Amino acid sequence: MPYPERQRNPHRTRDAILGAAAELFASRGYNATSLADVGAQAGVSRGAPGYCFGSKAALYRAVIERAVDEVRAAIHSGRVRARNSGRTPEEILAGAVGEYFDYLHSHPVFVRLIERAALGGESLPDELQPAVRAGQEAVAAIADEVGLDATPGSDASQLLLSIISLCWFPVIHERTVAPAIGVTLTSPAALELRRRHVTTLVLHGLRGLSAPVAGAHSREN
Repeated sequence: MPYPERQRNPHRTRDAILGAAAELFASRGYNATSLADVGAQAGVSRGAPGYCFGSKAALYRAVIERAVDEVRAAIHSGRVRARNSGRTPEEILAGAVGEYFDYLHSHPVFVRLIERAALGGESLPDELQPAVRAGQEAVAAIADEVGLDATPGSDASQLLLSIISLCWFPVIHERTVAPAIGVTLTSPAALELRRRHVTTLVLHGLRGLSAPVAGAHSREN
């Protein structure tokens, strides 16, 4: 039975639908999930998802858009905090990497959703455009922060791909590859150790690039 309070609050209804849709798209896939399934999972009427979003494709894009916006916000907050503390460009980059690492580990549904989109072999709507835009923004931010070339395939692009790989892989293989090689990622202390290792690797890789780290740049207030 639908929850009356959700029906009376459009914002709460929309959030409930987006959350339920993310769970179902991540676990079942796009083709096996119906708008009626989403309504039932969200505790609203079966017709509410279609009423709020118009179509399943539009709902899927909204789910991806919200997830990518959350990633943007997490990375931006780490970058701003580091800048406001007067840290070096390297430390600012490390702060953004740490925020991204933390986001992925606290939002496993987002990880499963993107993995299914990449590997599921389904016919999907144009769902990855928000992620593409976010990636382009991230490359530009890295280039600006540490003085790297921002053209496609440049050092900034390669560095971003390395950051994503280092942060992403442990989330996917927390219960497969990691324990097979004696790495535990199930406790806060273990995650913090991995987080520090990732940021250290990123900074060492940055220092090894041919382009020098910028000593000064325009800081946000």
